[in-house]
Amino acid sequence: MFIVLSLTGISGQTTGKNGSKSKPFAAGEVLTYEGKLSKIINGMAVADLIFSVTNSPSGNNFLIRSEAKSKGSLVKLLRFSFLQNLESTIDNENFRILKTLKHDQQKDRVRDSEAVFDYKEKKVTFVERDPKEPNRPPRKFASSIPNNTHDLVSGIYALRLLPLAVGKTFELTVSDSGLIYKVPVRVTARELQKTAIGKIICFRLEPDIFGPNRMIEDKGHMIIWITDDAKRIPVRSQISVSLGKLELKLKSASEVGANLSMRAPAK
Repeated sequence: MFIVLSLTGISGQTTGKNGSKSKPFAAGEVLTYEGKLSKIINGMAVADLIFSVTNSPSGNNFLIRSEAKSKGSLVKLLRFSFLQNLESTIDNENFRILKTLKHDQQKDRVRDSEAVFDYKEKKVTFVERDPKEPNRPPRKFASSIPNNTHDLVSGIYALRLLPLAVGKTFELTVSDSGLIYKVPVRVTARELQKTAIGKIICFRLEPDIFGPNRMIEDKGHMIIWITDDAKRIPVRSQISVSLGKLELKLKSASEVGANLSMRAPAK
């Protein structure tokens, strides 16, 4: 779930008071999505996806917790279940990933991992363990990273910081399980979308994540819609693969002391 939504790139951020970079999200924001799969059964609910933004214990960084969990027909009919929890510590000033903790469970298979990003050494160190076999040596490796790198969660939020405009193309960087990928992204349109927070004009983005040497080597196509307003909320994603078409749609958006139902003026 996180792989098909996670894109990165920091450019065109705005500057607020005291030289700090303003962001369209803050501690307290919670975004909830539902995933539906269409192929044999039309609109089969398969997963819930939740992102919550908090401050790190030190108070200097963002801590974003996320959970993807299978549900409904996927479990009952296909007898497949998954649970993935990520905890991403993000540098608030430069908005780049510092550390990722992941718990990944697919049916009976369970893996716990940690990725630590060292920008002085320009590398990410990835360690994965099987909690069911504590005596088994962990899987370890390292990769070189550029100065601004993201994991699968911080990449979603980094996407909200891009200077979006129709016709623009970005090349983004994402790290998944210690591996590094370049992701070209095209902004192809502005479209009206009916969402859980109202009818809103959104940018339509088409990231190139499928194919040889991409994040996903199979054939496929992906579209993401992000609101053209101050909050830059991802409200919908559509992923077409051989398994069928997966639709992720926003169910709710909340933030302590803020209103997330802002609408962009028509242009």
